[in-house]
Amino acid sequence: MPRPISKIKVGITMGDPSGIGPEIIALALKKVRDNARFVIIGDKRVFQKAKARDSGLGKHKFIDLANVNQRIFSFGRIKAEYGRASIEYLGHALELIKDKELDCLVTGPISKESINKAGFKFPGHTEYLVRQTQSKNFAMMLLNNRLKISLVTRHIPIAGVPCALKKEDLCITIRLTHQALKNLFLINRPRIVICGLNPHASDNGLIGGEENEIIRPALSIIRKSLPNIYGPLPADIAIARTVQGSYDCAIAMYHDQALIPLKLTSAESGVNITLGLPFVRTSPLHGTAFDIAGKALASPDSLIAAINLAIACSMNLKFRGLMKKPAHLK
Repeated sequence: MPRPISKIKVGITMGDPSGIGPEIIALALKKVRDNARFVIIGDKRVFQKAKARDSGLGKHKFIDLANVNQRIFSFGRIKAEYGRASIEYLGHALELIKDKELDCLVTGPISKESINKAGFKFPGHTEYLVRQTQSKNFAMMLLNNRLKISLVTRHIPIAGVPCALKKEDLCITIRLTHQALKNLFLINRPRIVICGLNPHASDNGLIGGEENEIIRPALSIIRKSLPNIYGPLPADIAIARTVQGSYDCAIAMYHDQALIPLKLTSAESGVNITLGLPFVRTSPLHGTAFDIAGKALASPDSLIAAINLAIACSMNLKFRGLMKKPAHLK
């Protein structure tokens, strides 16, 4: 008889202390189900300032790094100090994962400007976590309660997408997505559709050459080992059919090709999950929202969705016996 699965241990990093991370964590903890143990990593005095109402912290553990100068602290500011603090929360969380104190990680939003001011030259959480865990291949999957979409390119200018699009990267994204659908979402025969880069998926080369030169050759490689890979289809058709249930996930070529339909269909349930890390990591599908930070206006819905997804995916890994050993960290 199999042993019962123990409660998942979830780490939540506060994100940029000057953003909405502290207040949405306070609100989310009141609403998430009691099927996990939570450890919040941040600055407790900022957390106490941010919450508009009593939080759900209760019996959950708070690790206070006390790394924000309270005398000059204010919400809604881009500062190197706050960028450095948000990276320190991540670093501490990674140590807890290494020591098996956490099973998964949910990250509050950080400011790319602030972390760069602090000297951390990363586009965001994903690249920092990939480097610290020495992960070889990774991908970003974005999802809500109606759609799952993985990205081939991420935070780059739209003008740079055609040059950045590589057959190898597309193959890696498809393989990681296929693996995640099976192991994290328990979909035994994943159906994945590939979006074209150009309008009408280029009409066989009439509107750009990327489909014939990059995407189709990559798919001819991947289909030798993976079934149920479709496309490339025009992005509007591929995503519409994914919403309708014809496919389990779409592969988008660039950032807004995924984000626009996700936010139109259900922004409040949107989640980002990083594929390829040695643990489950999720985050809400929004940023720091400095314009409303500290004003008790932010919704915790996307964070709640991220927490519930991290728990569900971690439980699925445990169910399959695939929970990986802690990463080797720098």
